[in-house]
Amino acid sequence: MASPSPLPPFAAVIVAAGKGLRIGGDTPKQFRTYRGKPVLQHSVEALTLAGCETLVIVAPDGLHEEALSACGNPRGALIVTGATTRQGSVRAGLEALETAAPSHVLIHDAARPDVPRAVIGRLLAALENHAGAIPTLPVVDSLAVADADNTMAGTAQRETLRRVQTPQAFRYDKILAAHREWTGTPDAGDDAQVLIASNHSVALVDGNERLKKITYAEDFAPTMTTPAFRVGQGFDVHRLAEDEELWLCGIKLDHTHGLAGHSDADVALHAITDAVLGAIGDGDIGTHFPPSDPQWSGARSGQFLEHAVKLASAAGYSLGNIDLTIICEAPKIGPHRPAMRAEVARLTGLEESAVSIKATTTERLGYTGRGEGIAAQAIVGLSKKED
Repeated sequence: MASPSPLPPFAAVIVAAGKGLRIGGDTPKQFRTYRGKPVLQHSVEALTLAGCETLVIVAPDGLHEEALSACGNPRGALIVTGATTRQGSVRAGLEALETAAPSHVLIHDAARPDVPRAVIGRLLAALENHAGAIPTLPVVDSLAVADADNTMAGTAQRETLRRVQTPQAFRYDKILAAHREWTGTPDAGDDAQVLIASNHSVALVDGNERLKKITYAEDFAPTMTTPAFRVGQGFDVHRLAEDEELWLCGIKLDHTHGLAGHSDADVALHAITDAVLGAIGDGDIGTHFPPSDPQWSGARSGQFLEHAVKLASAAGYSLGNIDLTIICEAPKIGPHRPAMRAEVARLTGLEESAVSIKATTTERLGYTGRGEGIAAQAIVGLSKKED
């Protein structure tokens, strides 16, 4: 895949000085974890990858170290203290860029962690003909004007209205001068408003629903939909020993040696079980059935696999297929393959046609080649269950 075309040079100010009171708790929302990393770090990484040359982060007073840590300690980032209003915080960030004097600057709210590169490109392109540009989305719902007692007082024409997002892009000299000249309400919640007050034009470009702002505690709940398919892989090995039974795929085989282990050491079912658990991200067989627990001594491995299948079902998935490879010099697997497929299908609820069991050797190399043990590896596919 070809690399995306480079964007015009720009600097960025990320406003992260708010307290996030509507979220609840003592930690500002921009420092909380969202999809595996702090909210602030998401937008820092997105802007950096898009080519941001100078980055200013406006942080709460006394929380500079926390802000630097929450944004992943980007090289060269400037941390400045925010003001009591958003407009004051933005101005502080812009003033910090005066020495660098970039031609273009993006001003972004840290509470919008997902920043599509395409939106940045549209904003910067619009600055060729305008002093500012903002991403917007159409209003699709009907609108009502409410009066003081929360009854409907009228309607608004949604066709002329837009939902405004950040980042917003500006010619640096124009927006800095506009903030310095600002004499309106001290808390200008939108930088385009400040620029328009200085008689400059602001272009509207297409925004993106991904730029949703985190506002309430429920916004931190998982937002990704359940994937339609998941894949897991498992691998296991047990040594061969005398005076042990040999169980493979839930079938007892006659052989000179058996597999040693805390349970029945069915290496094939163990590999399949680990593959199912891996597909749903729920540990491994040792997590659910620790060998230190005496209740699993000599236990049939079929119950391990059945348990894993139930966990997958509880997670919203059904098994689609199993692809198993058994690695050994002896015994020969071919004669037992039909019985093995039937038993694995029974344990998992699959059709036999969805169960593949193969065998191979290592050409007498390694522990399996010397007949010291048997290994197995499995791949399983899961599909989302119908609602």
